[in-house]
Parts: sequence; C-alpha cells; structure tokens
Amino acid sequence: MNSPVVLRDPVAARSAVATARRIVVKVGSSSLTRPDGHLDLDALRSLVDVLALRHAEGTQVVLVTSGAIAAGIGPLGLTSRPRDLATMQAAASVGQGLLVARYAEAFAKRHIRVGQILVTAEDTVRRLRYRNAQRSLSRLLALGVVPVVNENDAVTTDELKFGDNDRLAALVSHLVHADALVLLTDVDGLHDKSPSQPGAQRIAYVGHLAEIADVPVTARGSAVGTGGMLTKLESVRIATGSGIPVVLTAARNAAAALAGEDVGTMFAATGRRASSRRLWIAYAASVRGRLYLDEGAARAVRGGRASLLPAGIVRSDGDFDAGDPVELVAPDGVVVARGLVGFDSGELPAMIGRQTAELRAKLGAGYDREVVHRDDLVLANR
Repeated sequence: MNSPVVLRDPVAARSAVATARRIVVKVGSSSLTRPDGHLDLDALRSLVDVLALRHAEGTQVVLVTSGAIAAGIGPLGLTSRPRDLATMQAAASVGQGLLVARYAEAFAKRHIRVGQILVTAEDTVRRLRYRNAQRSLSRLLALGVVPVVNENDAVTTDELKFGDNDRLAALVSHLVHADALVLLTDVDGLHDKSPSQPGAQRIAYVGHLAEIADVPVTARGSAVGTGGMLTKLESVRIATGSGIPVVLTAARNAAAALAGEDVGTMFAATGRRASSRRLWIAYAASVRGRLYLDEGAARAVRGGRASLLPAGIVRSDGDFDAGDPVELVAPDGVVVARGLVGFDSGELPAMIGRQTAELRAKLGAGYDREVVHRDDLVLANR
C-alpha cells in the first residue's frame, strides 16, 4: 500500500467510527458481483460476517446495498448490465428477491434477523411516506433487526430515482441519526490521481471537501454499477455537511474501517445536523419545475424566514403536482432555494402576481395561502 497523503490528524474522526453506536454501511454492486454478473456469495458472506460482529458488540447497523440489477443479470441469461429501463426493472425484480434472500440466510446463521426496505425518491419527499420510512427504520433497529435498504429499481423511473445508492446511503444516515457512514466500493478510498497511474497516493483524511477541490474524479461507475467517485463525493458532501463522518474504502477493508484503522479515506463531519425533512427536500428527488421570483420575493426567501406567496412569482415552468419539489429562481437566474410546491402547475397561472386577499375573493378559500411554505423550503448551498 502506498503511503497516504495526510491532510490533518485523522485519529479523532476514525475513533468516532470505531465507537459509533448506530452506523450505516453501503456496499456497491461491483463489490457483490462476479465479472460474469452473478452474485458473489463469498463476498456477501464476508461482509455479513463483519457486520454481524459489529452488531453483536451492540452497534445498530443499517445496510444500504446495491446489487439487485446485477444479481438478476445471471439468472436472466443476460451478458451485461441492461441499458433500457424495462429490462433493468425486470432484472431488479428477479435480483432483489435473490439478493435479500442471501442476506437473510447469511445473517440468520448468526442469529440476526433482517428487514427489507425498498424505497423510491418519491417516498422521501411526500410527508406521509417520509414519516413512514423513518418510523419503519427506527422500529426495526429498536427490535434488533438489520434493515437492508435498496432503491426500488423494479418500479422506479428516471425522474423518480435517487440516481445511485451512494446518495441514498447519505440520506438514510441522516434519517436514522447515524453516528457514521461507511461507503464500501472496489477501490481503497480517494487518491490524488487515478489509482491505476504510477505513484498514485491514497488520501487518508479530508477535513473539508474544499481541500480536495483539485483532485480529479470520475463519474463513471463499473460495468455492473452506476456510481463513480463523483457520486460518492456527493454522498460524502451530504453526510459530512449534516454532521456525519464518512469512511470511503474497499469492501475488503470493511472490518478495518469499522475498527477505526487507517484504511481508505476518512472524511470529517463539517456541519451541524439539519432537520431530516429539510435534508430530504434538498437532496432526495429531482425537481419537477421552477418558480421564477421577483426581486422582493427572492430577497425574502434568501432571508430564510419567509414563505413564498403568489404575489412574488412572475412565472412558472414545468409539469408538477402539489407536493412535488421545485426550484425557486431569482431574477438573475440564480437558484435561491428548493421547496415543495403547494399547488399543481395548472393552478398557478391564475394565481401568479396576485395578493392573497384578491385570490380569496376571486378563487375562493384555499387559494389564499403560501405556494411554498417556509417549513417546506431549503435555501440553496445549505
């Protein structure tokens, strides 16, 4: 192993992982499948051994696992990961059952139960579904169960996807109030250049993501996965920015990472924990539209304490339903916030630019309220 590039003292951050009482571990498809696309049972069982030991020590463990589509490749007789949505959904449908069954068998040998949680991005931005997800995960952990979480690739569509399980893992970490997040992949952490290049050095510790702004990363994943290093750093940004330290390392180093040893890259927590709902609004789903504001409304929204009223909107774009995430755009074109809109896109044209009293008189009760309530609004870059 090459000597790491040490940016700061990593001891305290790694100690936090070693002593974490609730931890989220995410494993990628490339770490769970063989080159021919079949599920690698030896790799899966090795990971379960590590997690079961930590569970036996009293730590609550949530496993976010990729691999459903990859696990379905072999049984369906496919030669590679499918590219069209329908075949990906079919592979996920076949593979998801196989994947969770293997996890259940492996954990059962260690007298640990698992509970499957399949989610889509929409589950996390709708108020009731969001609360149900939080309630289910919390109860499973209280009962000593290891939740096995995956995106519901069998039914999800492109516009309702998280995009990758790295981002899902960061959001779940915040949702369950985890003490640490461990991202397991096929490389041992972040390097100062491509690990395949001579002289590449592992970066052992990152105190803030600004310190690695010049490090080249790729968005390309493996042949059986979807997320490259870029998606992992986005996951790191979400987690560390909300107070959760992250370790990024190779799956073979899972035990060492959980023990706080010097493997992979340790990312220190940099922010304070925000409300779970605000974090999910900010990151959980793709926006469905845009609301363009006048200068007064943009200034009020930027102040962080104001809801968006119809009078402050000059136009809207997109096809969205009430409850969908939308972006709020200032006159200079800068996105100032994201929020959950209170009306359908078809209702807004008649409301734009009007005062609430006028709307009440012309359209009736129910139209004299906020378009985006401040409780459902998250400022950009926060």
